[in-house]
Amino acid sequence: MLRSCREPIARVVAVTLAVCFAVWADEPAPRKPAPVMTFHGAEWLERPEREQEEMPDEVIRTMGLKPGDIVADIGCGTGYFSRRMAKAVAPNGKVYANDIQPEFLEMVKANCAKEGVTNVETVLGAEDDPKLPKAAIDWILLTDVYHEFQQPEPMLARMLECLKPDGKVALIEYRLLGDTAKHIKEEHRMSVRQVLAEWNEAGFELVDLLEFLPSQHFFIFQRDPDRVAHTE
Repeated sequence: MLRSCREPIARVVAVTLAVCFAVWADEPAPRKPAPVMTFHGAEWLERPEREQEEMPDEVIRTMGLKPGDIVADIGCGTGYFSRRMAKAVAPNGKVYANDIQPEFLEMVKANCAKEGVTNVETVLGAEDDPKLPKAAIDWILLTDVYHEFQQPEPMLARMLECLKPDGKVALIEYRLLGDTAKHIKEEHRMSVRQVLAEWNEAGFELVDLLEFLPSQHFFIFQRDPDRVAHTE
């Protein structure tokens, strides 16, 4: 019993220290949404190097996806992560591949057909609404896309509505500070402070901040019951 009590406490302390270190290193900076990458950048999303650079299999393992889970890949692009997550939640789980560009969704359909993936449903969203079913999603994944949200506040509010009560969000963004993501334009990177300021205000609570990816922060969020109750 003593050990079972210590382990969660130790994890909370470790996450808190990691976040504090990252935030202390940040300089406050105003942020405006980056330009949206169009479907003309599809080749970049399917580059062979991405497997080593973004470690999709390890990301999915960390999320702990299991058969039967309902997942939303918001800003899915070509479905690079959607297809992989669909295999993890098969046979009775589903992935909603969401994007605001119909051209990307056609690519998702073609790529899924090529790989024999049948449990991906494409969803055309809007800049202020992902158009996903309410209280139905176990996991939302956003990979290198949140910084491009032109209307982040309503999107975050809608995402809260989409999650099941115990649902979580995996957010991946290139690091603004340091040298690990210098190959990415600054407008397409975010600091820990920027992310936490926006997500905490929207009613999300940080569960974990992972730094095993070569160039990216990996945040895991859940709804903050205190803040959500306060704003309702």
